[in-house]
Amino acid sequence: MFSGIIQAVVPIHAIYEVTNFKTYTVILPTYLLSNLKIGCSISNNGCCLTVIAMKYNLVSFNVIHETLKLTNIGMLKLGDLTNIERSIGYHSEIGGHLMSGHIDCTGKIIKIITSKNNKIIWFSIKKKYLKKYILQQGSIGVDGVSLTVSKIVNNYIRICLTPYTAIQTTLGGKKIGNIVNIEVDIIIKSAINSFERTWSIINLQKK
Repeated sequence: MFSGIIQAVVPIHAIYEVTNFKTYTVILPTYLLSNLKIGCSISNNGCCLTVIAMKYNLVSFNVIHETLKLTNIGMLKLGDLTNIERSIGYHSEIGGHLMSGHIDCTGKIIKIITSKNNKIIWFSIKKKYLKKYILQQGSIGVDGVSLTVSKIVNNYIRICLTPYTAIQTTLGGKKIGNIVNIEVDIIIKSAINSFERTWSIINLQKK
């Protein structure tokens, strides 16, 4: 599990790619290497990936077809930056909101409004049915960053970045047309799915 508080923005150091499979290596800062070992989970742009190799501060991950299909990981090139967060422990502070690292879909940035100390980003989500899990003033994960939904208009979602978030994550450098990973709030998703299943059972019993 993750909290959506980005601990580092790191570059892609190396990429090995074949059909429907990709291995890439990032350069992690020293403070994120403590107790890190092969098999640990790390959020890369919000996507939970398993460490498969380590050499000094070079850490590698495998990405399979399903992840390439559902996320923006396959779009990363050498030198591109990615948001990094180590998984949280049972006694960790959750500064954002609980995130599983399982990306629901991607979103496309359609509008950016920048002013002094403020950056507003509008994006559309690829899977429209997920909108029922996105609530105004609720939480959402965007490229692994825990954010608050400030407004919803039809299929468009608005988020607002503080100066700190804009500087400390990749979101500050995003441009119109960029693709971002979206994870809806798992608590809201679970609650709505549970309610819908219960309602379906009640309706079946009435027939």
